Amino acid sequence: MAIYYFDAKIVSRSKGQSVVACAAYRAADKLYDARYEKEYDYQRKQGVEFTEILLPEGAPAWMGNREKLWNAVESRERRLDSQLAREVKFALPRELTLQQNIELTRHYVNDVFVSKGMVADVSLHVEKASDGGLQPHAHVLLTQREIVENGFGNKVRDWNKKENLIGWRKEWALYENHHLALNGHDLRVDHRTLKDQGIDLIPQDKIGSIYARERLDAYHRYLENTRENGERLLARPEIVFDVLTKQQSTFTHQDIARIVNRYTVDEDQFHAVYAKAKAFSELVLLGKDDKGHERFTTREMLKLESEMVECAKTLHGIQSHGLAGIEKDEIVAGHSLSAEQGKVLDYIVSEGDLKCVVGFAGTGKSRLLGAAKELWEEGGYHVLGATLSGIAAQNLEASSDIGSRTLASRFYYWDKGEELLSAKDILVIDEAGMIDSRQMAKVLEHAEKQGAKVVLVGDPEQLQAIQAGAPFRAISDRTSLFELTEIWRQKADWQKEATVQFATKRTIDAIDQYQKHDCVHEYTTQTEAKEAVVDAWNDARISNNDKTQLMLAYTRADVLSLNEMARGIRQSLGELGEDHLIQTERGKRVFAEGDRIYFLQNDRLLDVKNGTLGTIVEIDAQALKVEVHQGNAEPQIVTLDLNRYHHLMYKNFKVCIE
Repeated sequence: MAIYYFDAKIVSRSKGQSVVACAAYRAADKLYDARYEKEYDYQRKQGVEFTEILLPEGAPAWMGNREKLWNAVESRERRLDSQLAREVKFALPRELTLQQNIELTRHYVNDVFVSKGMVADVSLHVEKASDGGLQPHAHVLLTQREIVENGFGNKVRDWNKKENLIGWRKEWALYENHHLALNGHDLRVDHRTLKDQGIDLIPQDKIGSIYARERLDAYHRYLENTRENGERLLARPEIVFDVLTKQQSTFTHQDIARIVNRYTVDEDQFHAVYAKAKAFSELVLLGKDDKGHERFTTREMLKLESEMVECAKTLHGIQSHGLAGIEKDEIVAGHSLSAEQGKVLDYIVSEGDLKCVVGFAGTGKSRLLGAAKELWEEGGYHVLGATLSGIAAQNLEASSDIGSRTLASRFYYWDKGEELLSAKDILVIDEAGMIDSRQMAKVLEHAEKQGAKVVLVGDPEQLQAIQAGAPFRAISDRTSLFELTEIWRQKADWQKEATVQFATKRTIDAIDQYQKHDCVHEYTTQTEAKEAVVDAWNDARISNNDKTQLMLAYTRADVLSLNEMARGIRQSLGELGEDHLIQTERGKRVFAEGDRIYFLQNDRLLDVKNGTLGTIVEIDAQALKVEVHQGNAEPQIVTLDLNRYHHLMYKNFKVCIE
């Protein structure tokens, strides 16, 4: 049956888009972009069945040339955040033939848009739907300025009014229904929500019977495992606090209840375990917090954090690792440091075995650390880096030239008595706000014992430790810190302001900033949202193929679904080779030559880290040859034995939160 779908969005430079690239992709055309001096060739793209440009009355003939039209639009816009065009996308009824859908689209676009003075670049695509049937739809790129004698004049602000969008949506339903009836189909679509149609149902996505059975089986397994966990907690209630103190160093009765509820199967089991947990002998009452809730910790955690803070104070008071007599001006100038960055540089390279730097994202911490490394090495010191994740270590090394590894790797060798720090070492810990109390205590204790210097860099407001405590905050409060507040990464003032708002937990204000600049979009269903995300990713990559684009999703299921959609686009363009089914640690996945992937596990033999990026250049059932991209280094070819290493995922985007 016919379905209703209509969406409108802005093609904008603030999203990194080129309207010439967007037009080339939608029309499967080859166009030269004069602004960026690039040629976009999508003539191999499949599924584009019809294209044409519809001109309003009085428009010059040259606007019927796609390359001239959209280059003229690009050249007319001066701002870095200019809105270049509007795109409307709507589903076409599969009950109509291609020619009938062409006539429907022309009728609607001419009446609703072209008659108002817009130039419309129309492309009809026919792709396969998930049910195996055809999925015809139209993309229409619309100009936003009035047409004058020599080209384009002023922006027509009225076209941006919300009531126009509401009207366009309604009119599309009317035109679609008219053409369905005209061609003898007893069908109709409705643009309204189920509620507005008077239908007392909740909107939902379609799932198949196999999927439903799998979910039911998973639910029964969940109940069995939860009952078993509840029995274990009843026998050993201290496990509740093992779980809690891996996440936070202090907690309330509500936090205890939350953990107990997660691992018990019903009300009776919950109450039995909760009573035992509250009576645990190692609990320590700390008093009431600012919300009036009693807060607790365990004796073990209280001892660990007290010793960690005392160790930090001791390190802070040791006046060594100075750089007396070394000239800083040339290095400061070579790294183009601002006055604020120069002051922080003076602080971290001065005497003192513990330094804390707090800086919002985008304040140039990497540039600062690169300058500090040069000064320290000139003073005869050895600089090492440590981070929580492998990809963060790779980024620290690439951006600051500081040889870096994960904390887990450092701890592994320290525990074996190998690669220990020395009095000539300076250990830089990036993203220190994510380090938990146990990890921080181990670092500081080892540095004090070996006579090394520690520099903690991060943002305690931005991210708390993913395990227990907020040690970076506690240490910086009790020793000293310098702050970086000037944003350098973003160029537009509103983006700088939003970055600060995100960093200071004014999230709603920051999102409002992006919404005002057309960077937040809402959709009625998850399916529509997914399609929009993939479209935006594709627009960004074809407009900026020399830059990296990344999509973020909430769950692994969404990641898999969206990656398959993204791969479908790449396959239609001939960018991928023949599919091969590969067993990965997340299940069987289809990979092909040309796929961009990232590695999910560190491997020293392969010299890859969790998060390392690569491109498959050769593939068979037993091995992959991957061109690996590590920071600023030249790409290297690594060969993966699929019997030994299978921790892979597509690179189109990754899980943000699981």
